[in-house]
Amino acid sequence: MNIFVVNSGSSSIKYQLFRWPSEQPVCSGLVERIGQEGAASITHKVFEAQHPAAPATEQRQQLPLPDHEAGLREVVRLLTEGEGRVIQDPADIEVVGHRVVHGGEAFAATTLITEKVKAEIRRLFALAPLHNPANYFGIEVAERLFPQARQVAVFDTAFHQTLPDYAFRYALPEALYTEQRIRKYGFHGTSHQYVAAQAAAFLQNPDARLITIHLGNGCSMAAVRGGRALDTSMGFGPLAGLVMGTRSGDLDPSVLLHLLGPLGYSAEQVSTLLNKESGMRGLTGHSDMRDIGQALAAGDARAALGYALYTYRIRQYIGAYAAVLNGLDAVVFTAGVGENDARVRAQVCQDLDFFGLQLDEAKNQLRQPGLRDVSAPASQARILVIPTNEELEIARQCAALLNPA
Repeated sequence: MNIFVVNSGSSSIKYQLFRWPSEQPVCSGLVERIGQEGAASITHKVFEAQHPAAPATEQRQQLPLPDHEAGLREVVRLLTEGEGRVIQDPADIEVVGHRVVHGGEAFAATTLITEKVKAEIRRLFALAPLHNPANYFGIEVAERLFPQARQVAVFDTAFHQTLPDYAFRYALPEALYTEQRIRKYGFHGTSHQYVAAQAAAFLQNPDARLITIHLGNGCSMAAVRGGRALDTSMGFGPLAGLVMGTRSGDLDPSVLLHLLGPLGYSAEQVSTLLNKESGMRGLTGHSDMRDIGQALAAGDARAALGYALYTYRIRQYIGAYAAVLNGLDAVVFTAGVGENDARVRAQVCQDLDFFGLQLDEAKNQLRQPGLRDVSAPASQARILVIPTNEELEIARQCAALLNPA
């Protein structure tokens, strides 16, 4: 079964093609800067089926792509033509799996896309205005390009639907929940679910008590036991919790009242401030941890404060989630920063002896592919680095939905 996974962002499309049941992708790619005149590009990689560890064959090209449909049409051309061809015809795609960021309370599991499902995704635009419209448009384009395929939605919020009510409710008037559905939803669920399953398998403990830490430009944490999320750091939207590349993370609501009142900010200005101008950018002037790391090495005091605040907030959540889990078997770092920034991992894990966490500095500095255990032999809980693979997790969930055991 050919499963084509599509992850549509506001100006990008990530994709992978799987020839299921093989979990080795046939090809993968990234379409970037859609709609930016003269700047759009596609990177398309084809993997050797007989030798999955061999280097991928890669094509890169720049071309005008005014919208997502133009981008996905070019992807179809790469799939079916030229040196990177991996299928004969678009009809060879049997399933298209879509990442959808917000499923609200309506979707607690992977779902076959129908007109009713699409209407509900549209209704949720207001809860994820930067993501759900792009995800929805990706579905509409895929329906036109692969009309014979079954379209499947995998929701980032679904994994967090197992949170108990005392974890997802806010202390607000009842009607704001019952009528407006204001509650904690959480995000990055596909990533948290994937790495939690990998960690439990590594530990040979299906009931493992895990704290999963997804650190990219957006950052979130989850408390997971037995494969079920018990709490997560993001909330009604993706602003809450950890310090992020450009997002503030947790903030005293009084600050918002002060901005909107005495300082005269509009709601739109506050949204721009908290989503695009805060976080590490606000603290250091940079949103990319690689740039901040270089500034730190050069003695920049703002970068030092940024790293300290960023890692302090993560340690706070580790303490809280160890209490939620009533113990701890492993802490899992994942995503771009979590997988690649040894300094972040070291600063997060310092002074956590009370929780039995001890980092092996030599292991932490090594950069190797795949799952890594970077904890010291005496560490009572493991410290793991696990590369996330949201596209593979989406493919797995599509296969499970359409071919249940």
